[in-house]
Amino acid sequence: MTILIDKNTKVIVQGVTGHQGKFHSKRMLEYGTKIVAGVTPGKGGQVVHDKIPVYETVKEAKDATDANASIIFVPARFATDSVFEAINAGLSLVVVITEHIPIHDALKFVNYAKANRTVIIGPNTPGIISPGESLLGIMPPHIFKRGSIGIVSRSGTLTYEIASALSRNGFGQSTCVGIGGDPVTGADFIEILQYFNDDKDTKAVVLIGEIGGDAEERAAEYIKEYFSKPVVAFIAGRTAPPGKRMGHAGAIISGKSGTAETKINALKQAGVEIANLPSEVPKLLRELT
Repeated sequence: MTILIDKNTKVIVQGVTGHQGKFHSKRMLEYGTKIVAGVTPGKGGQVVHDKIPVYETVKEAKDATDANASIIFVPARFATDSVFEAINAGLSLVVVITEHIPIHDALKFVNYAKANRTVIIGPNTPGIISPGESLLGIMPPHIFKRGSIGIVSRSGTLTYEIASALSRNGFGQSTCVGIGGDPVTGADFIEILQYFNDDKDTKAVVLIGEIGGDAEERAAEYIKEYFSKPVVAFIAGRTAPPGKRMGHAGAIISGKSGTAETKINALKQAGVEIANLPSEVPKLLRELT
């Protein structure tokens, strides 16, 4: 099984006529993603890639296609309105690729989504992939292979590096979720871990974290109390100086929390195996599974 998406997921691409939307919708189609519609205000009636009908609004697209998910390739100044539009249309999953969305805007649509039972992945995310089933995002699909290892990550680049290492060493993936690197995101580590915990075909999980915030520490508490499967983690930023952002907007240490050390210690206390290097993840998984 997979979590959140599979071959039957019907997808709307918001911003499908833009450069990024058009490029990545082609890649997703080639992978087998069931893209049923696109949305760009003012360009309704067009067709992209000879098969994606373009609508003026998400509601029109959903009513015409019975879509249940969307992926957003809309510039930051328009992205918040696009997320609210998708939620109001009744979509169950919204993947927000867009970066540089103001924190207070993200707070608004994340809370609104929770109230309306819509799962938000992102913002500032590489997306989500269930290998062999569906891709909603910008991930390079050739590095992923179908299998039983779940991946949840804050870092796009590290996701690719570790997923590639897993595939080369015979560990296929059930689903890989990039939760996003901003200070405020929709689904967090705990929510994705809950999905993996309930998925009978996910046998173990790789958690990829980084400095900043307390998401990994909170995930450690959940793992310790409720998670029933082996977990291997890699935490980036061990040598990062306090007060300096390293990579993502959310990767900044403030005060005494959010350091790699505090995250690693919390995860170790929860029984999680910690990789010192991304290349060590397959070896640790082999010892656990």
